[in-house]
Amino acid sequence: MNFDREFLTGSLGTVILALVGERPMYGYEMLQESQRRSGNRLLMKEGTLYPALHQMERAGLLAGEWRRGESGRARKYYRLTPKGRRQAQSKRRQWQAIAAAMRGILGDQHG
Repeated sequence: MNFDREFLTGSLGTVILALVGERPMYGYEMLQESQRRSGNRLLMKEGTLYPALHQMERAGLLAGEWRRGESGRARKYYRLTPKGRRQAQSKRRQWQAIAAAMRGILGDQHG
């Protein structure tokens, strides 16, 4: 299914906060994990993800740290800051409320 770009862009921060809230991750890992968990329905693009990560880091939601991976390649791992943790909890509650409201409007057979 092709998703409306504006809808996905508005959801991107919530996806990032949820993934990084579980463990520190680097950008490409986030792309792979979101794709895997969504059953290949959510295909984020690097050109969308990385600007969002940088903006969230500037906003104090994420902190980045360069590490060498198993391959020896340096990767920037992101983790939630305390501010990011609070934002992640807020976004999760908002998403759950919106999803419940949309199921009520559309009916369970569509959600």
